[in-house]
Amino acid sequence: MENHYLERWAKVLVHYSLRLRKGDLLRIGGTALTAPLILAVYREALAAGAHPYTRVAIEGLEETFYRYASEEQLRFISEVERLEIEKLDAYLGILGYWNTRSLSSIDPARLAIRQEATRDLNQRFLERSARGELRWCVTQFPTNADAQEADMSLRDYEEFIIRACLLDRDDPVAAWEQVKARQDRIAAFLEKIRTFRIVAPDVDLTISAEGRRWINAFGDKNFPDGEVFTGPVEDSANGYVRFTFPVIFHGREVIDVRLWFESGRVVKAEAAKGIELLNTMLDTDPGARYVGEFAFGLNEGIQRFTKNILFDEKIGGTFHLALGSGYPETGSRNTSGLHWDMICDLRQGGEVYGDGELIYRDGRFLVG
Repeated sequence: MENHYLERWAKVLVHYSLRLRKGDLLRIGGTALTAPLILAVYREALAAGAHPYTRVAIEGLEETFYRYASEEQLRFISEVERLEIEKLDAYLGILGYWNTRSLSSIDPARLAIRQEATRDLNQRFLERSARGELRWCVTQFPTNADAQEADMSLRDYEEFIIRACLLDRDDPVAAWEQVKARQDRIAAFLEKIRTFRIVAPDVDLTISAEGRRWINAFGDKNFPDGEVFTGPVEDSANGYVRFTFPVIFHGREVIDVRLWFESGRVVKAEAAKGIELLNTMLDTDPGARYVGEFAFGLNEGIQRFTKNILFDEKIGGTFHLALGSGYPETGSRNTSGLHWDMICDLRQGGEVYGDGELIYRDGRFLVG
């Protein structure tokens, strides 16, 4: 990637997404493949007067852990990790992989053990974030493996990321401020609605967000961004949904997922491929069968499925549910070691009703 895009990206992340201040403790995490962006952000953070430090992974570490760790080691959480969560002012995660399928042969039960073990740590992270004590953001650096997953060349993938992040604009921050203003209007409108009904081919689902807050995701916690989301009432989901796109978990695909809900809980699940993984994750803990997030994707610059949830959940004209933990700032009370996003395309024949009135058709809101 050209240096001027890296410098522009770093400036947006440091000053817009993370809003770094003098004296902030910033952890930058990523793989060795993401080094160009890590270095650019590190330099910009120093210029802002922050105290950045890095945690850079090398190829094979995650696979080695899941393959060889004992159950005791899978469940172990170090006091260093707990202290980091308490002391960090900001965290930046930079995604970028050598092999997106490195965990494809790992027993799903081992993944579930780790998910359950990290539940309290993740919940504490979310609690500090909800109170404004911890700012965080996740972004994606272009690598060959990620480009291949998206069926793109590396150059095409770089250009896709640049457009999705609005880094091709003369003033990306001003462009994201415009996104924020539009989505503010949508979130304010949705907050007045108690019950939603989503109707589409193989979808008829009702869910309540009464008393819950809709959050505008405008490039602060994900970059790129472009969604509005809430934490639905835990026992409110009823009906069925067939998810349009494959569901990805640690590089493993679950295809043609269908879920049936009663009083908020998944009571039946089917998949054309990956049913064992699906059932194992649903049984992670009691909260894993409930919806922690209900959201609409609004980024019109993202129109294709890439097998990367950072982009795919933002596809303009879609909605998604996340099974498991919700975000406390929405009012969600659901806790789980799992947070698993599943996406449904509404661009052809999809409708959403708010308290009985049509508010959304074929991928677009009729307001805002």
